[in-house]
Amino acid sequence: MPIIDRMNPTRRTAALLAVALLPSVAWAQGATVAGTFGGWSLYTSQAGAAKICFVAAPPSKKEPANADRATTLLYVSAWPKDGIRSEVSVKLGYPIKAASDVSLSVGKETFKLFPKDERAYVADATEELKLIEALKKGATASVAATSERGTSTTDTYPLSGLSQALQALATTCP
Repeated sequence: MPIIDRMNPTRRTAALLAVALLPSVAWAQGATVAGTFGGWSLYTSQAGAAKICFVAAPPSKKEPANADRATTLLYVSAWPKDGIRSEVSVKLGYPIKAASDVSLSVGKETFKLFPKDERAYVADATEELKLIEALKKGATASVAATSERGTSTTDTYPLSGLSQALQALATTCP
């Protein structure tokens, strides 16, 4: 079961809302930029005792370039109060085709993510740890998915600065 599904429903809704609105509305929702590392930004938000942190980056390349989509991001989130240190997810900017797979490739390694609305998550915690290690070592990551309308997309994310961003995430949200 994905980590986000094990969260308290109220906290899960707040966390998804905070991440969903990145980066254009992040500041209006109380999230602040705590640092920038290459193409990655570290955001923090605190509501009472609940602190949420995440690093996020937009893709450097979106294919097809003319596809009509909302904000697209690759991010790693932390909810220390819930024991979550590094949950990888992708916001694709469109509703994902039901029962389809989303793949995230780094070098020769490919990881399957499960879709939920316009996001995709890693289902297995062990695979998520392997994915984090691959992301730290890689130069780029590619995310391939299919929209409800049948449009296949591939987004390429630069990984430069991610290792530093993850170190800052671990320090900021231990």
